Amino acid sequence: MSLLKVTFVALISTYTTDNDLKSTLWNEIEVHYSSPKRHYHTLKHLENLLQELLGVQDELHHWDTILFTLFYHDLIYDVLKSNNEEKSAEIAVLRMNQLAVSTDSIDHCRSQILATKSHQLANDQDTNYFTDADLAVLGQSWEVYAEYAKNVRKEYSIYPDLLYNPGRKKVLNHFLAMDSIYKTNTFKKKYENSAKENLKKELLGL
Repeated sequence: MSLLKVTFVALISTYTTDNDLKSTLWNEIEVHYSSPKRHYHTLKHLENLLQELLGVQDELHHWDTILFTLFYHDLIYDVLKSNNEEKSAEIAVLRMNQLAVSTDSIDHCRSQILATKSHQLANDQDTNYFTDADLAVLGQSWEVYAEYAKNVRKEYSIYPDLLYNPGRKKVLNHFLAMDSIYKTNTFKKKYENSAKENLKKELLGL
């Protein structure tokens, strides 16, 4: 059993003893993130995100909520739509209600998923850690970053370069225009400089 599945089952086992429900909820996640249309927003992305978050677990106040956010934040991913975060949050709320998770935790998870839409500074530090971990790929080695960029391009393969490149440039410039891509000192020290270099390098190639 993968670390991802072990983590998910352990998480929801706090809220239910129904093994059929556990299997159903895990299968839903596995099916969505394993869609053949996905090349970056996959189970591997969740695995990498989990590793980043485990590294800062001591800094987080609501670990369960962060994990729910992790598993559901990209559940819906349709390149033709602009409401993927909202739709993913809707399903997260539905599933957490099924598990009788506290209202506070559900609201918190919903706002964290929506925060991944713009990656702006949040008042809540857990949210900042989550959005930073979600963007950790930007600060990896150029080889890892280039693979990420290639996979995102594959997800948008229905669009010709004529349409894709201006949209991608807008995304890259959005991050470069930020005072800081990362909101927490931990991620800022670790990835900020290399992320900016990678973004500039991709921009030059478009």
